[in-house]
Amino acid sequence: MWSPRRRKATDAPGADGKAFNSLFGEILDWMLAPLLFLWPISIIVTHNVANSIANQPYDQALAVNVRAIARLVKVEANQAKLNFPAPARLILRADEDDTVYYQVIGLKGELLVGDKDIPPVTPPDSVEPDLVMFRDEQIAGEDVRVAYQFLQPPDGARGRFVLLQVAETRNKRSTLASRVVTGVLLPQFAIIPIAVILVWLGLTRGIAPLNHLQSYIRRRRPSDLSPISVSGVPEEVRPLIIAFNDMMARLEENLQAQQRFIADAAHQMRTPLTGLRMQTDLALMETDPEQVHRSLRQISESAERASHLINQLLSLARAEASYEKIYAVERVDLENLLRTMLSDFVPRARQKHIDFGLETAEEALIIDGNPVLLAELLKNLIDNAIKYTPEGGCVTVRTIATDHAIVEVEDTGIGVPEADRERVFERFYRVLGSAESGSGLGLPIVREIAELHRAKVSLNPNPSGKGTIAQVVFPRSRVAQEEEASRLQIALSRPSSRQFPPT
Repeated sequence: MWSPRRRKATDAPGADGKAFNSLFGEILDWMLAPLLFLWPISIIVTHNVANSIANQPYDQALAVNVRAIARLVKVEANQAKLNFPAPARLILRADEDDTVYYQVIGLKGELLVGDKDIPPVTPPDSVEPDLVMFRDEQIAGEDVRVAYQFLQPPDGARGRFVLLQVAETRNKRSTLASRVVTGVLLPQFAIIPIAVILVWLGLTRGIAPLNHLQSYIRRRRPSDLSPISVSGVPEEVRPLIIAFNDMMARLEENLQAQQRFIADAAHQMRTPLTGLRMQTDLALMETDPEQVHRSLRQISESAERASHLINQLLSLARAEASYEKIYAVERVDLENLLRTMLSDFVPRARQKHIDFGLETAEEALIIDGNPVLLAELLKNLIDNAIKYTPEGGCVTVRTIATDHAIVEVEDTGIGVPEADRERVFERFYRVLGSAESGSGLGLPIVREIAELHRAKVSLNPNPSGKGTIAQVVFPRSRVAQEEEASRLQIALSRPSSRQFPPT
């Protein structure tokens, strides 16, 4: 006799791609690639610096020549005169490596002396006395360096200057710059291979502890799941070793759970199988049909108990397993899960004339979990409540919405003494004085599954004074928390209702 029961939510009690083939190769690449990338840049920078260094001494020499010519120029009566003897001209042009050009332009723009091939330059509005300036030009298709100076007449006429220019090809400069570049780059050709070798040796020495750690792990016995000591392990690898130790601890727990399951199964199955065999032998020896029928009924009941025990043991083994690997975690609505499974318990409740109903919070209770294991948890709670509730009692399954998702199973059964409320979660422990047969595995299965879902399970006395309330508090799904918060405000204004089955 199952009927839905609705209640308000205000009735709540307030409850890290890319896979690297080699770490060594990856580090080596990231160390050498920038070096090889910066090397051409360093060549360009070195070449520019070498040109600047080569220009300085030769520019000074050109400036000396310009000032020497300037001392030979006289400006009288708005006319520039130059006394430039032939020996001085020969000395000026006496250069074995470069061609030297010179030029003197008068106040009217006329060529007083020198080479007309030097390109002219526009005079500024004003000039500083004895200031020699430099520029790059081309003469006959050849790059030259030009030093020039403007001489202002004594009357200071605006825009009228004497222009002195001395130009020189760049052969000596290029040779000096090449020598500087060669002197800087040649050692780099030796330094870079040496740097590569030193980096290789440094990395090899640096990852040596990893190789030792690998050898140590390989030497361990397959059954050795003890944690690896982090002493002597590089600091960067310690988090990995700690995580590995945690994984090994979980693996050892799974192995111990399997061993416990095998031991428990062997111990618990021995008694019912022995009883079945004895009852079968007795039935074979009986000649009275009534006694044979009684023996067969006992055999059927024993087989049913053995089947229930096997199912409970399998459920316990499944709950103890690492369900992250076996079962997918998904968003589960506890309301829908309860509605789909409660109909399976209606025949048992009706057989015992139990008032069996559901009270809901009228909103979706979304949690992160596995529906198979959650169904097993709820099934064991409801099964226990119906089993230990006498005829004519009441069993209520209740959902409560708070910051957590709460499921309660309330019964008016025999209850659990306060001293036994923790011990009933131990395997094969059963409360004394219970007339019902059981395997003692239902509540241990509930706790195992609850712990896997980061939930808390507890047994509390029924406020009515008779029976027990089994409560499981689940953390709400992170994705659904904001959605449920807005829905909660709507649910607060709805009246509660409870539907009872017809008597």
